[in-house]
Amino acid sequence: MNVLSCSTNTLKVLYEISGVEVGQHLYWQIGGFQVHGQVLITSWVVIAILLVSASIAVRNPQTIPNDGQNFFEYVLEFIRDVSKTQIGEEYGPWVPFIGTMFLFIFVCNWSGALLPWKIIQLPHGELAAPTNDINTTVALALLTSVAYFYAGLSKKGLGYFSKYIQPTPILLPINILEDFTKPLSLSFRLFGNILADELVVVVLVSLVPSVIPIPVMFLGLFTSGIQALIFATLAAAYIGESMEGHH
Repeated sequence: MNVLSCSTNTLKVLYEISGVEVGQHLYWQIGGFQVHGQVLITSWVVIAILLVSASIAVRNPQTIPNDGQNFFEYVLEFIRDVSKTQIGEEYGPWVPFIGTMFLFIFVCNWSGALLPWKIIQLPHGELAAPTNDINTTVALALLTSVAYFYAGLSKKGLGYFSKYIQPTPILLPINILEDFTKPLSLSFRLFGNILADELVVVVLVSLVPSVIPIPVMFLGLFTSGIQALIFATLAAAYIGESMEGHH
């Protein structure tokens, strides 16, 4: 009962996190739900950028690749290496998922620093990187949780749940709580780093001449890329762990 109570409390925390607000927001009413409109707008822009880039990448491939094709092939090979390292030999079916996670988060993070969101005026709130909103990071973390549960169940069936009593049944509560805390850590890590980076740049720009914050902005771009890599690597590691049944 204590385990169920703790698990229920963790789910309640995740639900309450979705209501966290930093600043003002533009709300849209869709059916009976209230959603953050500016997050959807910026997410659609990021998705459009990825779709256009993918269309360019697969259009008219050359036997002797040009610079653009070389770049996209390098990105694909990098994602495959990350997936294979963390998941193992059965990494193939998971490359699209890990790649989508990495590219979406990477472009989201960089869009906050490179795209002039501030020049677009909204009735309420302002546009920013989608990962600057806790709702986006929680959604990505929950997708990762669904993915590694699916990976374990599809390979082992109901035998997947035997991992919760390994190496000893005494660890059952801890093993159950571990699966509920993973999305918490994933979502908070990404959200906190991106929000902190944007706040630091805004404060520096308001306090010192515009030239001074430039090094911090470049550091933010580097950090944003690292955060995308960390999220994708952990997602692949969780999937590999669920398929192998070890910690």
